[in-house]
Amino acid sequence: MKIESIRTVRGPNVFSYHPVLVMRLDLEELFERESCEFDGLNARLLEVLPGLRTHHCSLGKPGGFVIRLEEGTYFGHIVEHAALELTDLAGVGAFHGKTRHDKGRVYNVVIEYKAEQAATYLFEQAVKLIEALVRERTFDLKPVVNRAKELVADWEPGPTTRAIMKAAEKRGIPCRRDGTGSRLQLGYGKHLRYVQAAMTDNTTAIAVELAQDKDETNERLRQHGIPVPTGRVVRSLEAANEAAESLTKPLAVKPLTGHQGHGVSLEVSTPEEMKVAFEAAQDFSSTVLVEEMFSGRNYRVVVIGGKMVAASERLPSTVVGNGLNSIRQLIEMENENPLRGVGHERPLTKIKVDAAVVSHLTHAGMSLDTVPDAGEAIMLSSRTNLSTGATARDVTEEVHPTIARLCERVARLIGLDVCGVDLVIPDIATPITSGGVIEVNASPGLRMHHFPSEGRARDVGQALVDSVYPAGAPSRIPIISVTGTNGKTTVTRMISHVLSNAGVCVGMTTTDGIYIGGELVVEGDTTGPKSASMVLSDPAVEAAVLETARGGIVRRGLGYDWSDIGVMTNIGDDHIGQDGIKSIDDVVFIKSLIAERVREGGTLILNADNAQLVQLATSERVNRVSKTIVYFSLDEKNRVVREHLRAGRTAYFANRHALIEAKGETRWRIAELSTLPVVMNGAADFQISNLLAAIAACRAYGVSHEVLLNSLMSFSSYENNPGRANLYRLNGGHVMVDYGHNSDAFDAICRMASRWKDRRVTGIIGVPGDRDNTVIEHAARVAAKGFNRLIVREDHDLRGRAPGEVSGLLCDTVREVSPSTECEVVLDECEALRQAVGQMIKGEVIVLFYEKLRPIEQLLEEFAALPVPVLPPLEVKRAPSKSLSSLFRSVFTKHGSRTVTIHRRALSP
Repeated sequence: MKIESIRTVRGPNVFSYHPVLVMRLDLEELFERESCEFDGLNARLLEVLPGLRTHHCSLGKPGGFVIRLEEGTYFGHIVEHAALELTDLAGVGAFHGKTRHDKGRVYNVVIEYKAEQAATYLFEQAVKLIEALVRERTFDLKPVVNRAKELVADWEPGPTTRAIMKAAEKRGIPCRRDGTGSRLQLGYGKHLRYVQAAMTDNTTAIAVELAQDKDETNERLRQHGIPVPTGRVVRSLEAANEAAESLTKPLAVKPLTGHQGHGVSLEVSTPEEMKVAFEAAQDFSSTVLVEEMFSGRNYRVVVIGGKMVAASERLPSTVVGNGLNSIRQLIEMENENPLRGVGHERPLTKIKVDAAVVSHLTHAGMSLDTVPDAGEAIMLSSRTNLSTGATARDVTEEVHPTIARLCERVARLIGLDVCGVDLVIPDIATPITSGGVIEVNASPGLRMHHFPSEGRARDVGQALVDSVYPAGAPSRIPIISVTGTNGKTTVTRMISHVLSNAGVCVGMTTTDGIYIGGELVVEGDTTGPKSASMVLSDPAVEAAVLETARGGIVRRGLGYDWSDIGVMTNIGDDHIGQDGIKSIDDVVFIKSLIAERVREGGTLILNADNAQLVQLATSERVNRVSKTIVYFSLDEKNRVVREHLRAGRTAYFANRHALIEAKGETRWRIAELSTLPVVMNGAADFQISNLLAAIAACRAYGVSHEVLLNSLMSFSSYENNPGRANLYRLNGGHVMVDYGHNSDAFDAICRMASRWKDRRVTGIIGVPGDRDNTVIEHAARVAAKGFNRLIVREDHDLRGRAPGEVSGLLCDTVREVSPSTECEVVLDECEALRQAVGQMIKGEVIVLFYEKLRPIEQLLEEFAALPVPVLPPLEVKRAPSKSLSSLFRSVFTKHGSRTVTIHRRALSP
């Protein structure tokens, strides 16, 4: 077997609503072979991975997969289950997978994942494992699982970050890692916030810098009456020994700007111990703090948003003797505890044996080779940092009110919104009589509070998230997701235009780029999840309008979790032949993800003139969460719309003169068709359909009828919708430029052309090469019936076809179905337009379906073609007191060279 690729799909996708890995796997010689054909294979597999016996598979019960093995199943399916089992052995188990045939010997094998790097590695190893078992070779599983665990430790977020992610998820706040570290992005758009470990974007750099300098922190607290240790800052061993002479021993020696207990030595009393401690501290900071040690118990109190939320007593690492093993061996045995890991990967950290442990044991008259009596507890160090192997006991409910207030005051004095206050005092349950604050932390670890060794767990992650987003505070912005075979770019632009006119800062993704507040910030085809994520990560954005194309959905899923409004313009046979798509049902399945991910209480807008979308509205997948269905139609008598309205619901439709909003029996006249430039005086019925979809979305958003009407009256194809049915005047005729490249797009333009009486209409057409032959032939048949003359071009990107192959197929089909239709091949689209313009007759309309817009626009500029705005007639009313001359002056001052129709009633007294 050969792995062709493994791709990560992080957002909701066609396989799962959770993140997945998709492997393209060439089965090679194992294609069309099954597990039952290989003697002993199933037994060898179950011996290596006995956990497979519990896998349900499609039978829906434990042991289902074993039954499939015995009956005989294909090898892509076996790899899927082996990979899932390996993730479970590595401690990052996922439980859902799928295997689907793509083409030839190639299968798409899909598994959900929790740890991307580890799961990817295990996915690859699953293939090697199955190949080894087929060939009756041994496969050593232990190093594979250990390596996966190392990858988890190296790449996955620590307990503090995980606690915050879990808390955000619990509240429905969008959350994703920003990079590979501990920084998280919470929320969308203008409600976006950042958290890194236990620091938030409310945490100031000044406060962090102050907290990191232990001497300055102590000085500020001392000035405000907070008890802190006496100490001195030194830069040499000589100065450290001098400081020791003036301070009460034992001493603590710390890096001035250290954290997590790194380089900290306690119980330092002698010059020899000072030398070791000073050198350890200087590994982390050139400046060292030597200070007196308070006696008492060690506590950590967490203050968030000015209030104490949790407290723990930190207990030094300890082992209990059994009368047989040495302290060294007891430490090794304790480090095998599954709760202990390296760094912060587990609730507890492995106990670290270092100079501080050796020194502490020496002070106690012991060594690492001492064998303690059975039941004897041996404290290994005075350090209480969890990162050195210490444990914690929850004491939140024991904290005396005066100590809680003191810790809250410490956080205020340092200026931290999230603050860890370390105290050494006799008892946290009584007022302070001795000891005090030994350290202030700007990014306190949450692990000890979520996973205490004793006592109740405290959800400090939730408290932190609640401080960033107080109850009722929004974390999301409205998201409108638009998809369909045709019209999605235009509908996206229409919605954005209306919302912008309503004063909303819109983030928009389209096939020509990303726009923020109307400004193009990224040029290109930006209809995938990366572009959506870019919009949602911009703090200026108040609403996102996302054109969401099939390719992005298939390859990378969605760039958001839930939308508020989903719009599906139509579904056609385009894309059959791409990405394993074999039928229109496959297209529906892919694009239906937009409908499925409309949030509960959101609005799904569907074209009632499209049979596939009408059927989709009743599917179980779409209705897993409750949402409002809104239909639109070109036909006011559409059966689906009429039934929908009889049920008291909302729909939008067109009659001969206007666009109508309806709810139950009530009707509102949104706009007269004659006032909307984009419909070309009613000839462009596809634009009427696009308008209805956009109107439905804007009304669901909450736009008023007045703002909607004014916005749509100012929306023109040339200015607001470049490359979509743009009309130019040239040589006594016209040139129309459109991005259509499928049968439905050709049909829409042909319907419009049929209303242009006594004009020759020439179509310059092309179809992408990655479409199935049946799709290309269908497009040719539609074009042959709708155009008087055809010139066939080809895309520069042939998408796997030979030069002239697609154009030949198009022309051959045209000649077959309509021998009288003139058809010729000019492969380059600019050259095709030149030729068509050179052969223009008076009144002719040339319709060019382009691949790249900019070269066509430049060529039209060279021809001196003039854009036709297709503005509607302007009705002018004159007040009785206004003179005719003043009426004309006001009209031409306001509208310039625009053609103005002044109705007779305006001229009457």
